[in-house]
Amino acid sequence: MQETIKSAIKPAMLAKDHVRLGTLRMLVAAFTNELVTQGHPPTDPLSDEDCIKVIKRLAKQRKDSIDQFVAGGRPELAEDEKAELAIIEEFLPAQMSEAEIEEKVKAKLAESPVDASMKGKFVGMMMKELGGNADGTLVKQVIDRLVI
Repeated sequence: MQETIKSAIKPAMLAKDHVRLGTLRMLVAAFTNELVTQGHPPTDPLSDEDCIKVIKRLAKQRKDSIDQFVAGGRPELAEDEKAELAIIEEFLPAQMSEAEIEEKVKAKLAESPVDASMKGKFVGMMMKELGGNADGTLVKQVIDRLVI
């Protein structure tokens, strides 16, 4: 994954796509920072699982920024963040739809019913089961709606 992103930099340069180029460079820098944080030399390759974690973190940051810019009345800044988010999401695995998440949650609830006091643990358990294929916020919303 890391090599795929690095190899996408040159075409972005040739196309003079400044937003894409900046976003790809930011991703590569984030990968390097993650390696250093883990105590590895910056020249080592980062595992695909770690790459996905970093990309998810960056996507979440962009989503939070978009929400804050919109709430603060700065839609032009939110547009910049949306453009970066679209590029970042290209490298994420396909996310499950709300209907698919709801189906999995209902199946799990049928196996072992959960009351409202256990909702937090159930969200964590469902996130582990769904892996990186589901947005945590969406999973929580589905569970909040189904568990009363």
